[in-house]
Amino acid sequence: MTRPESRHLAGTPPTSGPRDALAGGRLTVDLGALADNWRTLRDRLHGASCGAAVKGDAYGIGLEAAAVTLSEAGCETFFVALPDEALQVRAILPDAAIHVLDGLFPGAAGDYAAANLIPVLGSMPEITEWAAFCAAQDQRLSATIHIDTGMNRLGLRLDEARALAEDAATLSTFHTVLLMSHLTCAGDAAHPLNAMQLARFREITGLFPGIPRSLANSAGIFLGPEYHFDIARPGIALYGGEAVDDTPNPMRPVATLEARVLMLRDALAGESVGYGAAEVLARPARLAILGTGYADGYNRLAGNGGGTPAAQAWIGGHFAPLVGRVSMDLIAIDVTDVPAHLCERGAWVELFGPMFRLIASRLARKPSDTNC
Repeated sequence: MTRPESRHLAGTPPTSGPRDALAGGRLTVDLGALADNWRTLRDRLHGASCGAAVKGDAYGIGLEAAAVTLSEAGCETFFVALPDEALQVRAILPDAAIHVLDGLFPGAAGDYAAANLIPVLGSMPEITEWAAFCAAQDQRLSATIHIDTGMNRLGLRLDEARALAEDAATLSTFHTVLLMSHLTCAGDAAHPLNAMQLARFREITGLFPGIPRSLANSAGIFLGPEYHFDIARPGIALYGGEAVDDTPNPMRPVATLEARVLMLRDALAGESVGYGAAEVLARPARLAILGTGYADGYNRLAGNGGGTPAAQAWIGGHFAPLVGRVSMDLIAIDVTDVPAHLCERGAWVELFGPMFRLIASRLARKPSDTNC
């Protein structure tokens, strides 16, 4: 199994190697779990291949390490958001198929072609520019066509896709290697938009016979084989995130976030904690102040105050709720019920990770009462 790698958080001095003694927080990435998650998703597919979305620095765990790990596990097709990300993947995976989801940037066709990148064309101006470039180079370069079936974000409108299907001259200038769309509500298996998007996708892609198709994101894989088509594009589930609402998550946690205890302090009932006096203590409490905050990507809404439920930390086999708001680089937790010898200055507290199966995606949810 690939060994986990540690990455320090914001505020850590730049170093050539791990220096836990100088870090307020640390993120440990289990690349073996990443590979296992990809294989788990691959094995759920029925006749389809499994790609991987590695956009956003591979969801924050490190693009290069993630791409190499996934490639070694058997992944051959990668999806990124930006051409800059695609160039990073190309530098380490010279033979991979790399699709740029954010499309063709104006005037950048030569850069895509030079690195053998596949633009995901989601508008007629992009298609026109790519077709003109291919014609000028006298090369049928690869492209993916993105069709909007309900997201109302990127992608051709249905009428534009129908018109393109009849435009043989334009289509002949480049090689369409994939037709794709993106599911809007796949996390809710019962949502009627899933079936509507599936029907639209089948109808529109039927106008482009013989071209591979892709509809399933992470949650789409769990909707069943009718959504799988030729290739799936899992993202969040690869990294241990919860793709489907209100169901047990079968994915292994990939990232573990820990924060250092900077100090301990006693506070009295009736005293407030943190900015805005957002939480007033109902009892005397022992507080641990942690050296991590929203500057490190920990959700500011995970704190307590104004009636919103707080997240919990894990220390020495005990839960400890957050108290007050999450600050830029500080968090307070209530360790009154944690044995003192388990929570001392310098100890590490887990904010999410495998010890108590708190997946990061749960922290990303926005509470109904967002008092921040």
